[in-house]
Amino acid sequence: MALLVARPSAGLPRHRGIATASRPHLRAAGAPLRATADGRRRLPVSFFSPPCYAPAARRPMPTMTDTPRFRNPIRSEVDLDANGKHAGYLRVPHSVHRSAYGWIPVPIVSIRNGSGPVVLVMAGNHGDEYEGQIVVSRIVREIDAPHVRGQLIFLPMANFPAADAGTRVSPIDGGNLNRSFPGDPAGAPTAVIADYIEHTLLPRVQYLIDLHSGGSSLLYQGGNLLALEPRDAAERARVRALLAAFGLPRAFLHAPNPVHASSAARRQGALSILTELGGGGMSDPALIRDARRGLLHFLGFVGALRGPLVPDSPPATTRFMRVSGAHHYVYAYDKGLYEPLVELGARVRAGQPAALIHFPDTPLREPVTQCFASDGEVVCKRVPAQVQRGDCLFQLAEDDAPA
Repeated sequence: MALLVARPSAGLPRHRGIATASRPHLRAAGAPLRATADGRRRLPVSFFSPPCYAPAARRPMPTMTDTPRFRNPIRSEVDLDANGKHAGYLRVPHSVHRSAYGWIPVPIVSIRNGSGPVVLVMAGNHGDEYEGQIVVSRIVREIDAPHVRGQLIFLPMANFPAADAGTRVSPIDGGNLNRSFPGDPAGAPTAVIADYIEHTLLPRVQYLIDLHSGGSSLLYQGGNLLALEPRDAAERARVRALLAAFGLPRAFLHAPNPVHASSAARRQGALSILTELGGGGMSDPALIRDARRGLLHFLGFVGALRGPLVPDSPPATTRFMRVSGAHHYVYAYDKGLYEPLVELGARVRAGQPAALIHFPDTPLREPVTQCFASDGEVVCKRVPAQVQRGDCLFQLAEDDAPA
């Protein structure tokens, strides 16, 4: 037989000054204890029920539109609204053991002279791509404000931690800047930089020039340009004119990827051009000269640069090509040493052997043959011979249809 034992409390108890009338699990604490036949006292079951089990009106979940955007913490030492030539750093807050209130210095240069086109020129998006960093470093020394109509903004080492270390990705957070857009103002340093570029710098500009090369693992055939596949005929004509004004030997059109800087530019209403200049962890003097000339001619073409620095012509006549999809790439499927069977510039056919993967650790094992999946021209190949499954060995392109 169960006995009822009254609590010595009167009325509803209070919990940290909050009335428990609306808290069933706390209100149960004021209920009488139940004594069982074995003499133990037990609280009502409702005492153990968490508040979420109590019947209550549901509150709607917040949506992204209900949440105010977190402000990017980067502070620029350069006033982007000021006329003249100014250099300084974007201060990316970075609190670590050795520097509690420290910041990462991303170099920035602004050259502004009145109204006119605004162009953002980036290099060091990937830290092991050197030609662009050299080109930007040289050009910012050569250009002065009287040469400019509008504004030129330069980021010579856009992902400074990666560029400082000479690595594709940041050694701080492993971030690949060109896979980090639209970024995150509350994220790790690479995501914060991406957010600042997309939401602070790109809304100011009409054009983005992003100077890349093949980096440590890839080698491109000479100088190349890339642009997003145009959305209509008018944009197609404009993009082709801009690519021809830069004037490297080849220009590829490709599908957008939302995490790339080029897609960030499109989201903010800017047109973008990307370069791929050689690679292999080297800096090629001929490619540096061509990229400098092409960039200066482009800036003159869009009306942002004037005077003797603007060349009379681009470095080359541009051949328009297309990278259409996965069938234009060859990947390793085994770990070993790869032997390329074709060179850059070769015309290949679908099914043609591209490379052999050798296995020195099991020398009696026959090598594996990797083949091309489509026709095309070899425009890029892997540099290191040691490969793992998933490593890119070759990239193809095909001629684009006339405008």
